[in-house]
Amino acid sequence: MFIINVQIGDIPWDEKEFRALAMLVTGISSAALYNQFSDTAKEITWKDFVHHYLDTFERNWEAAQDDLGVESSHRAAVVYSSKRDWTLLMHVIPTLGLIGFLLFSLRRRPMGGGDWIAFTPFSIRESPAKMMDNINTKFKDVAGCEEAKLEILEFVNFLKNPHQYLILGAKIPKGAVRSGPPGTGKTLLAKATAGEVNVPFTTVNGSEFLEMFVGVRDMFTLARKNAPCILFIDEIDAVGRKRGGGDFGGQSEQEITLNQLLVEMDGFDTSTNVVVLAGTNRPDILDPALMRPGRFDRQIYIGPPDIKEDAMLIILTLKKNILSGKHFEQAIDRVVGGLEKKTQVLQPNEKKTVAYHEAGHAIVGWFLEHADPLLKVMPSLKALLCLFDRMCMMLGGRVAEQVFFEKITTGAQDDLKKVTQSAYAQVVQFGMSEKVGRVSFDLPQQGEMATVKPYSEATAELIDQEVRDLVDSAYQRTMELIMDKRECVDMVRLYLLEKEVLYKAELLGPRLFKEKLTYEEFVEGTGSFEEDTSLPEGLKDWNQESEWS
Repeated sequence: MFIINVQIGDIPWDEKEFRALAMLVTGISSAALYNQFSDTAKEITWKDFVHHYLDTFERNWEAAQDDLGVESSHRAAVVYSSKRDWTLLMHVIPTLGLIGFLLFSLRRRPMGGGDWIAFTPFSIRESPAKMMDNINTKFKDVAGCEEAKLEILEFVNFLKNPHQYLILGAKIPKGAVRSGPPGTGKTLLAKATAGEVNVPFTTVNGSEFLEMFVGVRDMFTLARKNAPCILFIDEIDAVGRKRGGGDFGGQSEQEITLNQLLVEMDGFDTSTNVVVLAGTNRPDILDPALMRPGRFDRQIYIGPPDIKEDAMLIILTLKKNILSGKHFEQAIDRVVGGLEKKTQVLQPNEKKTVAYHEAGHAIVGWFLEHADPLLKVMPSLKALLCLFDRMCMMLGGRVAEQVFFEKITTGAQDDLKKVTQSAYAQVVQFGMSEKVGRVSFDLPQQGEMATVKPYSEATAELIDQEVRDLVDSAYQRTMELIMDKRECVDMVRLYLLEKEVLYKAELLGPRLFKEKLTYEEFVEGTGSFEEDTSLPEGLKDWNQESEWS
């Protein structure tokens, strides 16, 4: 296989690889033409045919007609004519067209510059990595993620002052994987790292170079040429999944690309001055060979922001803009509940059913201490009692329908789905079942097939039974609460039918349980009202060279 290393706009005629490719194409074409037109019979020239064979042919032709008794008036005459034979040209044109297309594909570029077109035969060798210089994003532009920033300072100092580590003989980690839920700042923090060091930032998505391992090689070559440099691979789980997970018929394309990625990372040494960072929200499915020391040495978790980090983000983003409680309520309605459905018309009986359903949610959540109140505030506590109360609140709508209508609708399908997921998580992952025990198993992600379970069939039956018992227990408790607070449900239902919107302060007065409502109450006992951004004693001079360097 030949790989043409031609820069965009260059003429490849003098390239050694190109000449080899041209010779190969020419040889194949010549062999095809020879095979097409070769004939094992003896060939004669037209001159020999006229002088030696024409008289014999005419005599044989007349003798054959005499033997058949054909009359002279009915005999076929021999007429000689000359014409051009285009057969050879019709066979040559497709071959020449194929050769021309191959040569044209090597030189073609899109209108206005840029990368080569994706459908050319040699476009797969182009690296999809994007190089960015003069990045203005700094650590101060990233709100929160203080622990992750401290973890990454070691890489920053290495890129700025590599010789002081080489003098000591220290080995710097070659790479780090940043894991966490989507939208928590993994890519932004990698970009801020490059901006803090003022080095080129090369970024690529894991699925972009899955098409061919040549893209991996070109990407690392590009990073080495621009060292010191930061190479960031986003969504690395697209190429770094564990191998041998059900592929049949040989190595898959993903495995070949992963193998090439492992080889390239082994080719780095401490003097390369290239740091490889990766981002993923599925660190559990990455191949162990990718996570061993010498490749991605560090794993940095970037979780959802806490209330202090949220406050810093609001201050950094809004600056002089002013927001009121009304804006936050509108934002919550838009994100959590979606747009108001103005075109969906409900009949009176449908309105009544919906009103009872929503009233059931509100009343159950109001009278259970650990359930979310009507105006949601994300809880930080995930204890057993908290999870159970939240299950009861989600079942409040279905129970209200059964109590007041003695029939059920499909409106609670999403509630039942969330209740089932929570119950399985408590039994399988959190170890909150006495019968199953203090064990934790991974649940299959959405869209995945659980072909192999890490427990026996007997344990699976026990888990299913425990989940049913847990959901039934929550349903029974919700039923008792709805029956006990039946008058409150009716009152909320009437108010909803009249106003269609019900705010927390208008529900049933103050709750029976003490709630945290202000920012100061939430951060009380944490030491300060603001996030601690101070550096540890050993990292205060991270941005300065050491005396021995």
